[in-house]
Amino acid sequence: MAFSSITFLYYFLPLAAALYYLAPRRAKNASLLLSSLVFYAWGEPKHALLLVLSIVLGCGFGILIGTYREKSWGKAFCALSVSVSLFFLLYFKYADSRRALPVGISFYTFQIISYAVDVYRKEPAQRSLVDLAAYIAMFPQLVAGPIVRYAAIAGQLKARIHSWDLAASGIGRFVIGLSKKVLLANQLGEACSQFQASMEKSVLFYWMNAIAFTLQIYFDFSGYSDMAIGLGRLFGFRLPENFRYPYISASITEFWRRWHISLGSWFRDYVYIPLGGNRKGKKRQLLNILAVWALTGLWHGAAWNFLLWGLYFAALLIAEKFWLLPRLQKSRALSRIYTLFCVMLGFVLFQAESLAQAAANIGGLFGVGGVPLASSEAFYCFKSFALVLLAGIFGATPAARHMARRLFLAPSGSKAAKLAVFLEPLLLALLLAVVTAYLVDGTYNPFLYFRF
Repeated sequence: MAFSSITFLYYFLPLAAALYYLAPRRAKNASLLLSSLVFYAWGEPKHALLLVLSIVLGCGFGILIGTYREKSWGKAFCALSVSVSLFFLLYFKYADSRRALPVGISFYTFQIISYAVDVYRKEPAQRSLVDLAAYIAMFPQLVAGPIVRYAAIAGQLKARIHSWDLAASGIGRFVIGLSKKVLLANQLGEACSQFQASMEKSVLFYWMNAIAFTLQIYFDFSGYSDMAIGLGRLFGFRLPENFRYPYISASITEFWRRWHISLGSWFRDYVYIPLGGNRKGKKRQLLNILAVWALTGLWHGAAWNFLLWGLYFAALLIAEKFWLLPRLQKSRALSRIYTLFCVMLGFVLFQAESLAQAAANIGGLFGVGGVPLASSEAFYCFKSFALVLLAGIFGATPAARHMARRLFLAPSGSKAAKLAVFLEPLLLALLLAVVTAYLVDGTYNPFLYFRF
């Protein structure tokens, strides 16, 4: 079940919220767990048992790790827990390409691994299966993250504050994320689909596709993260931010501190630092960076373009760390152009179904193979999606947020503040109405990270 669906918006979510708020305090985690299992089983009935098995094993191993962590058995149980989780992930994701990939397996597997490691690192083991299951299976972030570490949410599982202000801010954040997904990402995806179906590709068309996909994947994924964070607030949880305007970055290093933050920090804390990080000399650090980014690429799928995508960014990060970064700092404008260009090339590689297609798409940007500069179909597509592209470029910067803050955070008692009291819910209601119309009328509503 996708967040951007009529079924979720007008049937599942109101019922889940009503059940949650009507439940007594001690039963709220159980209520959330029940809704989460229904949510997952709705679209993945045959894989729901895998989720339940993973949770039960994670809980059992966690108790064993907590009990024996001062002895050698604790380390053995931790290693066994991580190995079992990785076995499920590797089997379903890489062993048999004909099998349908369980939705969200990459995300909930990483959460179970982080739980086992956090318990081994002295975090108290969760002895309530219901509470641990509510953390792992929590539907707001189950299928697309952000990846929430157990240590960051353990206290919230025991006690959390519910208020109208928190719920209202959560609903607002959800609607903004939903609008990014439906009104921007889906429309940009349509532009990419027209490019892929075209028989009149040109340099202009290749560039439009590259820009559209770079914007699409941002609004698609950050929109889902916004929706997850908003839903978390509705149920009393404060989930971590996952995106901070990555396209304004002045280096690839900065970009990866702003893009998919929860995944980057997970690999840093559970792979890079345990491998030695930067503590064992430059050669070892270089190997650690390569290992982390090779794994990051493979996390997205068992295909050569994903592995190459990871190694591509590893090479850029290594170049910045050992040579390029001081030079980028001399010109903020040039460094941003460099970053956007490198990121866009990376996403052209990421978008491709094969290395041959990736080479063709990258070559097409520069007219390799006699590709014409423009075509009538490219001009038609560009005119059709020009407003969406401009809106996407504007929305990928903090400008819209700054404008909203000036209006909605005006001094108390001012005319602007009084206007904001009525204007903010009115605008959110209008956005929801427009999104609903698109969902009722449209058929193109994919989520790119369901592939992973």
